[in-house]
Amino acid sequence: MMEKFFEEIAKFSVFTTKTIHFVFIKPFEWKEFIKQSYIAGVKTLGLVSITAFIMGLVLTLQTRPVLVKLGAESILPGMVFISVLREIGPVIIALIFAGKVGSGIGAELSSMRVTEQIDAMEVSGTYPMKYLVTTRVLAATFMLPALVIYGDLLALLGSYLGIILNVNMSILLFFRDAFDMIQFDDIIPATIKTFFFGFAIGIISCYKGYYTNRGAEGVGNATNAAVVLSSLSIFILDLIAVQITEIFS
Repeated sequence: MMEKFFEEIAKFSVFTTKTIHFVFIKPFEWKEFIKQSYIAGVKTLGLVSITAFIMGLVLTLQTRPVLVKLGAESILPGMVFISVLREIGPVIIALIFAGKVGSGIGAELSSMRVTEQIDAMEVSGTYPMKYLVTTRVLAATFMLPALVIYGDLLALLGSYLGIILNVNMSILLFFRDAFDMIQFDDIIPATIKTFFFGFAIGIISCYKGYYTNRGAEGVGNATNAAVVLSSLSIFILDLIAVQITEIFS
C-alpha cells in the first residue's frame, strides 16, 4: 500500500516537472491556451457571479444582527470585505472552479485517453503533454485569480444590498468604509495563494485525466478523483498559506 502511494507521488512529481518544462519549449501553444482560458474563465463567470453575490449578501444578513447588538454596525462593510478577501472568497471560488473546470479537464483528457487520441498524438510525434496539459494548467493558474478578484467585488455588491435592505446608505460611503479596513498585507497573500490554487487544480485534474484507466469507468473515476483531490489540495494549501502569513506578519 505504501509502496503504491510513493510510486504515485513519484509519478505525479515527474508529470509536474514535465508540465513546467514544456512551458519554456517553443513554440508555445498560444491558440490552445487562449481557448482553454476562455473555457476556464468566461464560461465560469455565471456560476461565480451568482455564488459570490449571494455569499456577500448572506454573510452580511447573518452578521449584521450581532454587530447591531454590540453597537458596531459601522464596521460591517469592512469586516465582510476582509472576510471575503482573505479567506471566504478565494476558498469558495476555488472549490467552485475545481468542481466545474477541474472535472471538465479530468473528463476531457480521460475520454481522449480511453479513445486513444492521446496515444495517436504520441505515435505521430507530437507532444500531447505540451498541447493538452501545459495549456490547461496555465489557463487554470491564471484564470482562477481573475475570477477571485471578480468574485470579491461582486460579494461586496451583495453585501451592500444586504445593508440597504435594513438601512439607507450611499454606495460611496459603503465602499469607503469597506476599503478603510483593508491593508496592503491583506491583498497580497490572498492573491498569491489563488495562483497556487489554480495550479493545483489544473495539474491534479490533468494528471488524473491523462493517466486514467481504460473504459467508461476510468473516465468516471478520473473525473471524481480530479474534483476530490483538487478540493483537498485547496484546503491544504490554504492552511499552509495561513501559517506562512502568520510567520511574516
